[in-house]
Amino acid sequence: MKRILFVCTGNTCRSPMAEALLRQKAAVAGLSVESRSAGVSTMDGLPVSPFALQALAAMDIVHSGSSRTVTAESVARADLILTMTTGHKRHLLERYPQAVDKAYTLKEYVEDDPGVLADIAELETLYTELHMNRVLGGKLSDKQRQRVLELERRIPGFDIADPFGGPLSRYEQAADEISILLERLVNKLRSGEI
Repeated sequence: MKRILFVCTGNTCRSPMAEALLRQKAAVAGLSVESRSAGVSTMDGLPVSPFALQALAAMDIVHSGSSRTVTAESVARADLILTMTTGHKRHLLERYPQAVDKAYTLKEYVEDDPGVLADIAELETLYTELHMNRVLGGKLSDKQRQRVLELERRIPGFDIADPFGGPLSRYEQAADEISILLERLVNKLRSGEI
């Protein structure tokens, strides 16, 4: 069984929708998947947004539960951690660096364009060098800094917009976007890539 943890800010909108959608899609596909969610900046026990629940209900999905905070235990338990934004991923890795080999944004993880994937790998290497240089009191060369800026401009955005505080239509858009991305994730699960 694959254990997948979805992460967003408050664990009341995007990540619970992703959790419920993957649970449903995995069941339909006959896949053994444990789908959970948590937030990087929340407290346990907050209700899932009524609009998130309505967006799921429109897709014939019933979800119950409440917010949970990301913990060391939830990070260790997960085989794969999928965040809703690069900021969530960064926040997660600052607190739990041991998750570096299993934490991605959802969009990044299901990306299949070889050029984009190569750019991401190169940028991650440059970010690692930047971090190491900072720790050691050094800095990137001008050429490396220019390359970082070029890659950051070229790589598509990997964030799923936060519908929090918006109308039901924004929640429905987020749920639709997440659903499409999760179809790609299910295909990866089927093929054994995960």
